[in-house]
This record gives sequence, C-alpha cells and structure tokens, in this order.
Amino acid sequence: MRIADRGSLQAPGTLALTAFTPLVWGSTYAVTTEFLPPDRPLFTALTRALPAGLVLLAVTRVLPRGVWIWRAAVLGALNIGVFFPLLFLAAYRLPGGVAAVLGAAGPLIALALAALLLAERPTLHKVFAGLVGLLGVSLVVLRAEAQLDMVGVLAGLLGTASMSAGTVLTKRWGRPEGVGALALTGWQLAAGGLLLVPVALLIEGAPPALSGENLLGYAYLGLFGTAIAYWIWFRGIGRLPATSVAFLALLSPVSAAVIGWVALGQALSPIQLLGMVLALGGTLLGQTSSPTTPAAPPEPVRPPAEPPAAEHARPSR
Repeated sequence: MRIADRGSLQAPGTLALTAFTPLVWGSTYAVTTEFLPPDRPLFTALTRALPAGLVLLAVTRVLPRGVWIWRAAVLGALNIGVFFPLLFLAAYRLPGGVAAVLGAAGPLIALALAALLLAERPTLHKVFAGLVGLLGVSLVVLRAEAQLDMVGVLAGLLGTASMSAGTVLTKRWGRPEGVGALALTGWQLAAGGLLLVPVALLIEGAPPALSGENLLGYAYLGLFGTAIAYWIWFRGIGRLPATSVAFLALLSPVSAAVIGWVALGQALSPIQLLGMVLALGGTLLGQTSSPTTPAAPPEPVRPPAEPPAAEHARPSR
C-alpha cells in the first residue's frame, strides 16, 4: 500500500500491527513488579534478550555476513545491549512517571536524528505532535512529589537516545537482500544479549534462584515482550517512516497506566484520562504528513521571436 502524501494516516494495516509492540511493552512494569525477582535489572535484561535471540537464530538459520556483522552488533547494542540497562537504571533511580516522561521524548529525538541520517526534514507539524504526546504522557504518569536523580535522568535520556538512534539506523541500513525481519531481530537480540553477559555477571554476580512464578514472568517477557514484539517493531520500521514508528512508543506508558488500573486496581484521575487523550492524539498526529502547499503553476512559455530569413537558410548540424 502506498503511503499517503497529504494529511492521511500511514499504511493502516502495518501501523496497527506495529502499534501492538508498545502496547505489549506497557505490560513490562506490571510483570516485573508482580512476577520477577527484585533488584536484578541486568539479569532481567539479559534473560529477555539472549534466549529470544538464540531461538530466532535457530529458527531462521541465517547469520550476518560481511558489513552486516558490525552493523548487527551496532544495532544490537543501541536497541538492546545499551538501551535495556539504561532503561532499568532509570527505572530504579527515578519514579516511574519521570522515567516514562524521559522515554516520551523519543519521538523528538528521532525527528532530529532522522534529519541528520535520513534527510527527513522535521516539520512543525511533527514537532507539535511530539510536544503534545510528551505533555500527554506527563499528565498520565508524572506526580507532584516526584524527585529527580541526575544519574537516573541522564540514564533515561541516554537510553531514549540509544533506542531512537537504533530505530533511525535500522531504517537507514534496511536489511540484506533475502533476509527477513525475523532474522534481523534475532541478530540484534543475540548481539545485545551477548554484550549484556559480562556486564550482568560483573555487577550483579551469579543468577538468582528462580521460582515457577519467576520463570513464567521471564517466559512472557522473552516470548511476547521481546521476540515477537521486536520482530513486529523492526518489520514496521522497514515499512513505515522511522519518525512515525518512534511516535508509537508514546502508547507504552498509556498501556502501562491502563494495565495498572485494570489488573492492579490503581485509580485513574481525570487529569490522567486527559493525558491519555493527548498522548493518543500526539501519536495519531505523528502518523500524518503535514499538508503541503500546492506548487504554483509554471508561467506560460512565450514562443521565441521569429528569426531572420538568413537563419532559415542555415543548415542544421
């Protein structure tokens, strides 16, 4: 389906499927607090990434070659190996609302990176959409008593920038001919997971003893929250503008708030409901292209003056 040029939504089927990813990511907070062992962010990141990546490598049986060896490593680091630890570090050092707001800055960062790497000029239309989405997420998750920790803030911003850079570079590099999105996802998850192995062992030590509940939580995050979700995400990046995909990330904190309300009995205030509306509005606005001013019609071309008679007698070459 051709992407519309003026004021219309991007390819609706692909857009709707790609939006499934941040909705699933929104369940990560509830799963982490209810099913996983506490204070093991690096082990959780490693367990999410590496097993899923190895399974996808076994299923696709395709390994990166040539230039794609280092490209897969770079994308795996940006989207997984660097992003995951910074995400959890921010989550542990900041109130959840502050961490979510920092993540909501992703579309604005993606707009700047897309201008540098993809020559996608950031329009006022999309900048406005990013600001609306950021305001909406702030109203959903931010609390007046929230306190700032500079290490956590820096980690949150760097993590958001890492994921945004990975999204834009994934769009810029595409994937090798004959290689599907599933294989590309496996490459990145495996590369990011391998990067996390020494970091997790050095900082957190040996893996903790796991209960059946822990294993169930990790299985959900690994299968649905990572393998399937990232496959859909990278598939969407290949078919949609990178900035449009980045705007979908605004759905994640909204999804987390709804899950907390439905599954954990957390109340939603009228301000939070207004924030949800704004966040959804910013997401939808980020999927539309700004109306373009029609080009002025060309001026009529005047016929050249009649040449003198001598010119008509001159043979052409």
